[in-house]
Amino acid sequence: MISAFFTGFFTGLSLIIAIGAQNSFVLRQGIIGKHIFHVALFCALADALLITFGVVGISFLLNSFDTQTSDWLFGFAAIWLFGYGIIRFKACFTNDLSMEIEKSLSKNLLSTLTVAFILTFANPHVYLDTMILIGTISQQFSNGNKFFYTLGASMASFVFFFSLAYGAKLLTPLMQKPSSWRILDGLIATIMFSIAINLAIAGNWLF
Repeated sequence: MISAFFTGFFTGLSLIIAIGAQNSFVLRQGIIGKHIFHVALFCALADALLITFGVVGISFLLNSFDTQTSDWLFGFAAIWLFGYGIIRFKACFTNDLSMEIEKSLSKNLLSTLTVAFILTFANPHVYLDTMILIGTISQQFSNGNKFFYTLGASMASFVFFFSLAYGAKLLTPLMQKPSSWRILDGLIATIMFSIAINLAIAGNWLF
């Protein structure tokens, strides 16, 4: 139970933590101090919804196929995560990026949430991360543990988005340093490698 929860938590956290349009938008809202709670809550709920759909959908899909199909799906997810880990590992030595946030005037709540909606659901990577990868990894666990895995992955979104939004003004000076991004990339790479190995074992690709 505890292992499933933390596997879900760290999986979700490592997939979501890489900076992107959605995260930059949440960070910007935190810096200018407008609609912070609503934006963080919307993004977290959207992630939790997609994660739940992913776990339930992949479970239903795999129950309709044989074990060999499941093994191939585990193998695909392991390869993708390992490749993602390599990219993040290489970034430890080559990444010189720093974060620049546009400090323009905030729009009203409806307009702000509309932007958040578009940045969330118009991004194809969000479906790969939340519905496919997290859903596939959940298949390592039985019904009870699968619930705690889903809970952990969803909780990671709430922790991340609220921490990012409310800690934005403290985080921005730190993340403007390239060394901070290298450390973050190294941590993400380590987590991705670990999850990829576990998936490969579960899919009978290793040992």
